[in-house]
Amino acid sequence: MLTQLRIKNFALIDELTVSFSGGMSCITGETGAGKSILLGGLSLVLGKRADISLLKDLNKKCVIEAVFQIKNYDLKNFFSENNLDYFDETILRREVIPNGKSRAFINDTPVKVNMLENLSMNLIDIHSQNEKQLINQESYQFLIIDSFAKNNYILNEYKIFMNEYNLINDELENLKNKRFELNQSFEYKKFIYDELLNTNLPENYEDDIEYKYRELSNVEEIKENLRKSISLLENEQIGLINKLIEFRNIIKDLNQSSNKYLKVKERTDFIYYELIDFLEDFNKRIENLDLYPEELLTLENRINEINALLNKHKLKKVSELIYLRDELRKEIEKNENIDQYILSVKKKKRDLETKLNNLSREISKKRKAVIPSIESDLKRLTHRMGMKDASFKIELTNSETFLKNGKESIAFYFKANKGTDFKLLKKIASGGEISRIMLSIKNIISKFKKLPTIIFDEIDSGVSGKISDSIADIMYELSVTTQVFTITHLPQVASKGNNHFKVFKNTNKSNTNTFIKQLTKKERVDEIALMLSGNKITDTAKAHAKQLLN
Repeated sequence: MLTQLRIKNFALIDELTVSFSGGMSCITGETGAGKSILLGGLSLVLGKRADISLLKDLNKKCVIEAVFQIKNYDLKNFFSENNLDYFDETILRREVIPNGKSRAFINDTPVKVNMLENLSMNLIDIHSQNEKQLINQESYQFLIIDSFAKNNYILNEYKIFMNEYNLINDELENLKNKRFELNQSFEYKKFIYDELLNTNLPENYEDDIEYKYRELSNVEEIKENLRKSISLLENEQIGLINKLIEFRNIIKDLNQSSNKYLKVKERTDFIYYELIDFLEDFNKRIENLDLYPEELLTLENRINEINALLNKHKLKKVSELIYLRDELRKEIEKNENIDQYILSVKKKKRDLETKLNNLSREISKKRKAVIPSIESDLKRLTHRMGMKDASFKIELTNSETFLKNGKESIAFYFKANKGTDFKLLKKIASGGEISRIMLSIKNIISKFKKLPTIIFDEIDSGVSGKISDSIADIMYELSVTTQVFTITHLPQVASKGNNHFKVFKNTNKSNTNTFIKQLTKKERVDEIALMLSGNKITDTAKAHAKQLLN
């Protein structure tokens, strides 16, 4: 419910604050007084496009605030999902600064304008005689029927499964595309993998192959160096071992003369035995070192084979080839497993289809059960508003696919006169007819669903006094459960409201300002009398006004 509107520096308004209550509030005023300005300011705070030309004083910012009581609108999830502080009394604010930029706030938290618009859709519904779009939207037509059929719970369940179904479909499509891609490259990847696998890549390539190849390639040079080493160790004249034996004997004699050379003797003995070990080891190595041309050729071929693979795949290390081989193996396994996975996803899809079909049938059954009542109520309400021969037909058409609201589409048909055929409502109903139909629809929905505040902008224009009286009665019935505002020029309508506001403007030599005030009982009599008589309040008009108000 809208409880307060504050406007500053907007169009013809310097500054005004007006408070509202529940029920039906009528807003009247002369043509040009500024009723449309109030709606324009409210639309701005509801997220509509800002325009710098709307600033009254181009050197000051424009500020518009709307205060709402939202306790009964079940909006806590909206606030939570958008990281906003929730209060039962919520303030929407819009500021337009002189450079043309605008800012939006919800409970003093800066937000994007589209968030302001998304929230306001749950709070205010502005309806004018020119508004035909809403009634022609399939989603709104389903809202009418499903509110009447009390389908909300089952539709929520349907939408949950529908979301899962869409995700499953996306996943299945992605899997099929993936399988196609894998099949396209499978043979090539399999060939590369087999090639790498058959090469039997060694984990320790350097130790197992390169070092062995280097040794076989240099056998003669190694033998020659080993012979030189052996000669240096055992030569009778200059060999290290013979010279060390002489040195040991000297140290042995020193040790017999003094015990200070015991450690020197031990170190000398150690060196002697090490040299003996070297000699034995070198002799064994030289015995085992033979040239094996076949083995050398085999190693050379092996190295060439591995280098060819490295060059082919633009890699530098055997470990990278091994990684490539293992990744290809995973890809191949994935290709082999994807068909099985696709089958499991298809089963999930079939299970969801069964659930959705069952829910769709239940939704459709409940819709078909209430359609005659809706058609009858629309006919009854529009007849009250002067459309004596109006008749309605609502048709559901089965769909082969799952849609947003079930497995059927909807169409509203209408005929205004006897002897004519039903045609689509959106194609033949006039603006005035649409206004009365929308009022009827909202009256019906309000009995089953909490509606946002509704503003009727002169939807009663162009109708007779008797019909306007019926329109006012139906708006008043709607206001029992929904806050209703009606902007009107008709005294019959203005007299029915719980509250009456007048929009007027004052003009002096340098300035024009628009104001709004709530009328007292006496002021209300005078205002309705003025609406009845024109430019002058007469006693007859006042008496008639009092009669209307009573």
